[in-house]
Amino acid sequence: MPQRPPFHRHMLATSLALALGVSPFMAQADEALPDAQGLQDVVVSASRQAQRSFDAPASVQSVQRAAIEAAGPRVNLSEVMNRVPGITVLNRQNYAQDLQLSIRGSGARAPFGIRGARLIVDGIPATMPDGQGQASTISLPSAERIEVLRGPLAQLYGNSAGGVLQVFTAAGPKRPEITATYDAGPQRMHRVGLQAGGQQDGLNYLIDLSQFETDGWRQNSAAERKQLNARLRWQASEQTRVTVVANAFDQPESGDPLGLTRAQVQQNPRQAVANSTLYKAGKEVAQNQLGVVVDHKIDGQSEWMTRVYAGERDLGNRLSTPLSAQTSATAAGGMVDLDRVYSGLGLQYSRRTALSVGQVRWLVGLDHERMREHRLGYINNLGVQGTLKRDEQDAVTQSGLFTQADWAINEDWSALAGVRANEVRFKVEDAYIRPGNPDDSGQVSFHATNPLVGITRHLGVHTNVYANIGRGFETPTLTEIAYKAGGSGPNLALKASPSTHSELGIKSQWAPGQRIDAALFHIDTRREIVVASNTGGRAIYANAGQTRRVGAELSHTAQWSPEWRTHLALTALRAEFAEAYKNSSGATVAAGNRIPGVANRNLFAELVWQPRFYKGFTGGLELVHRGSIAVDDVNSDRAEAATLLNLSLRWEQTVGAWKLRESVRVDNLEDRATIGSVIANDANSRFFEPAPGRQWGVGLSATLAF
Repeated sequence: MPQRPPFHRHMLATSLALALGVSPFMAQADEALPDAQGLQDVVVSASRQAQRSFDAPASVQSVQRAAIEAAGPRVNLSEVMNRVPGITVLNRQNYAQDLQLSIRGSGARAPFGIRGARLIVDGIPATMPDGQGQASTISLPSAERIEVLRGPLAQLYGNSAGGVLQVFTAAGPKRPEITATYDAGPQRMHRVGLQAGGQQDGLNYLIDLSQFETDGWRQNSAAERKQLNARLRWQASEQTRVTVVANAFDQPESGDPLGLTRAQVQQNPRQAVANSTLYKAGKEVAQNQLGVVVDHKIDGQSEWMTRVYAGERDLGNRLSTPLSAQTSATAAGGMVDLDRVYSGLGLQYSRRTALSVGQVRWLVGLDHERMREHRLGYINNLGVQGTLKRDEQDAVTQSGLFTQADWAINEDWSALAGVRANEVRFKVEDAYIRPGNPDDSGQVSFHATNPLVGITRHLGVHTNVYANIGRGFETPTLTEIAYKAGGSGPNLALKASPSTHSELGIKSQWAPGQRIDAALFHIDTRREIVVASNTGGRAIYANAGQTRRVGAELSHTAQWSPEWRTHLALTALRAEFAEAYKNSSGATVAAGNRIPGVANRNLFAELVWQPRFYKGFTGGLELVHRGSIAVDDVNSDRAEAATLLNLSLRWEQTVGAWKLRESVRVDNLEDRATIGSVIANDANSRFFEPAPGRQWGVGLSATLAF
């Protein structure tokens, strides 16, 4: 079994970066620092209202638009989220399976889709009631900022809230303008975009269209995406604001090359598994959604918010399951045809009240979300749809009632408390009943009440120290209960995973133009949901015993001069099984084994130069380090640690009413061979998803103001 690297190696990477002068790198996500101390970044996740991130009593950082634009072609969250500690987003070079996202080690088990984190776009959830989300539908070209909340406060967002990632679409400019963009890179990758925005009386609008295509770095990994994102905001009166958000996503092509064994990686990391091409493994997805958010100020002390949304998602998935394993009476075939409709309602009321000691802001709210999907399974006859093998109606509803109080006691102390009561119901109606395949209909519900308390010590205006503790829970998703070992139908025996989260943090402006955020956290989880087996693109899940995640996060912002700024984001994490258990194959998973899919450390460091003698030019050098990742519960192998260098160059000119931008980016300057991500507990030992070597990209943008 590989030995756990000593913890001092985590600190060694940081010390080297500091010695080389390429950190303390964190400019709040390259945000052009609106004041000398970089405190004007705004977040809403912690208190559900706009506030400076420095004032938020939690671990929360934001990534601003300038950083999003500089990080790449704005196709994947993995381009930019390494700038925030505590969150890991890995590009799998596989658009059929989406990104691999985890927050403080939660969600890394997911073979596809996003688990363990709540995704919210413009106030509308992008995570379904069962806890599964899709990062691919997020429109980065129109994003103004992305913020990430970690820790106990995230639990007030409901099921599977190991953290919260919120995306906010940019407002249209006061002067109407139109922008055309073009990005290109290797493997015939290109993205074209058109964006229009402006202000007309009380109506602000932004509409973004984009199309992305690539042949893929690996065999059978070509993909195509078309996306529309529109936000209309109407200031109906001084008290009332109405926001309409509409988006459409179409991915008509995305091949699935599957994972590789270590021997296959060494032979040819760009190959696809034979069954991947034989069964034409891949996915087609289309999703449309419409949402409305209304904010109303009742008076100077109270306000309410309501949101309603609805959407539909159609998915076709060709698995690489061998034909011999598809034909048994209880098998569900190798093609999935899924039609989903979903909707939700949210209400929230907040008020400020003066007390004999200090002032309290309290809020109360409720969420109700529902989804219903028709799941069909067919024989995958070498890429051709065969006979029906599964037919069922699945439904999930989530209802949550929450309250939160923030008490500003005096200049030195503040406190918060909150609680959320959740109910999540699953129902399966089986319509495929045959000899040897019984009626698998059933239902199950999960209930949890999750409290939270916290306190903050204000050490003057430049330093805050806070401590929080709270409980959370995570239910299995519909995808995770879809199959069970040795039988037909869903695995309704899966249990939810309750957890206890605690953190201690500090935020300080210890010098002009600088800011440091640091946090220590501890998470205990019972009945952890793990991958029991993963083969042919199909995963079966089970409950393990207790797990533990202990870690530290550090970020630092420094504007050293008008020309130079730096940015650092560091995470050290020990995610392990706290007690031994036997997995589905009968092997003993020892206490102390690392949880698969979770990197034990991450470091991002950036040096940015904006010379005064060359206005409009920005150069950036990045150092990205990712620690090793265990591939399975028994820790039979690991993806090795990797350190990469990236270069970013950008130019900007103004010619009359036109603003022109050009960019050149080179990732992995040293052309190193690395593993990008792992597929946890793959039954065929095809754990590894290789990452490309040196990659280049160019971008062009032209904006015309009217």
